[in-house]
Amino acid sequence: MRTDERKLLVLLAIVIAAALLAIVQVRAQRSGAPSPIAVAASYLIAGSENVVASVGGAIGSGTSAVLSFPSLRTRNAALVAANQALLERNARLHQELADALGIADIRHLREHHAHGIAARVIGFPPEGATRSITIDRGSLAGVRRDDGVLAPGGVVGHVTQVTPLESTVVLATDFSSRIPAIVRNGRWWGIARGNLRSIRLDYVTLDAPLHVGDVVVTGNGRTFRAGIPIGRIVKIDRNDSSLYQTAILKPSVRLNALDRLLVVAR
Repeated sequence: MRTDERKLLVLLAIVIAAALLAIVQVRAQRSGAPSPIAVAASYLIAGSENVVASVGGAIGSGTSAVLSFPSLRTRNAALVAANQALLERNARLHQELADALGIADIRHLREHHAHGIAARVIGFPPEGATRSITIDRGSLAGVRRDDGVLAPGGVVGHVTQVTPLESTVVLATDFSSRIPAIVRNGRWWGIARGNLRSIRLDYVTLDAPLHVGDVVVTGNGRTFRAGIPIGRIVKIDRNDSSLYQTAILKPSVRLNALDRLLVVAR
């Protein structure tokens, strides 16, 4: 009995709900308002469509990303190659600028040494050997032994060996180098001798008032004419027991960074 009563109650509830829905629908039609049932159904349909669209969009985006990955990799490789080309071009332009400046400096130096022979450094000796360099000009270009060698800053050294196409230049810092020198401020004489990484100015009389910073230039000699910068005094050594004083010079030219030079005959 209880089961039949429950079924009957459920059936009555359905009938009553249907009657109420019918009444609501009829009233809505009479008043011209939209049907609540249709509104509710449209919300449900729209919501389901949005969910489907979102899922579909996500799937589509993922698919597009997967399909475009080879293209992205190709574009990235192209950008890397273009960047490398720009780096190489920048390095080439820097080298061309350095070459142009070097040529201009040598051209300016030749204004004071009209018969000078332009040359480039092509070799350095290994560590522990003499302080010398090899240049790309020899006897065929007019280079001779004992010719002086200059850079835009001043004295580099002198030629000691000559072949038809190359020459060896001993630097002013080599122990065998000897250059007649004058302290520009006061005209005090001395001998500039190689001291490996610096230059010693020897045999300057004790009464010469040397000062740190004084410029030392060449005197007239077998290799150089007078007035070419050799170096600047950085240290002075006075010994009362000696007849002379000594000064240490910093070379006027960076002898460890030579490139374009000028060979000049006395």
